[in-house]
Amino acid sequence: MTIAIGDKIPAVLLRIKTENGVEEVSTADVFDNKTVALFAVPGAFTPTCSAKHLPGYVEQAAAIKAKGVDTIACLSVNDAFVMAAWAEDQNVGDAILMLADGNSEFTASADLGLDGSAFGLGYRSQRYSMIVVDGFVKHINIEEPGQFQKSSAEALLEQL
Repeated sequence: MTIAIGDKIPAVLLRIKTENGVEEVSTADVFDNKTVALFAVPGAFTPTCSAKHLPGYVEQAAAIKAKGVDTIACLSVNDAFVMAAWAEDQNVGDAILMLADGNSEFTASADLGLDGSAFGLGYRSQRYSMIVVDGFVKHINIEEPGQFQKSSAEALLEQL
């Protein structure tokens, strides 16, 4: 069943690229005792994700954090190297934590997967955003395939 308001974030390991290489980070480390604005994209470097979704969160990062958000995180079913390259390409800096869900463990556990095989993408994440407080989902905004409205930075800002 798809993760819903009030549910605990799945306990899995994700990966991030640091100056020390690829490191594992638990969802507990990312979400517990914090307010986190999480958004997920079907793929790094894909058109809507690169032209609208990630740039919107970069542009609105200060406004989102001013509303009490400790961390803004972007998740995709890509590896940590791709996520780091995309962050560099998009001038993300320290504004957004780029989470690699390369094995789809978070995506599958939250039942937020998308079969993109018809487009040569394989199993990916749906496009969504959520506000997570102390490890529990407070708001979730899941887009219909091909859509981009509910999960934008502007829409999330209205929920804070």
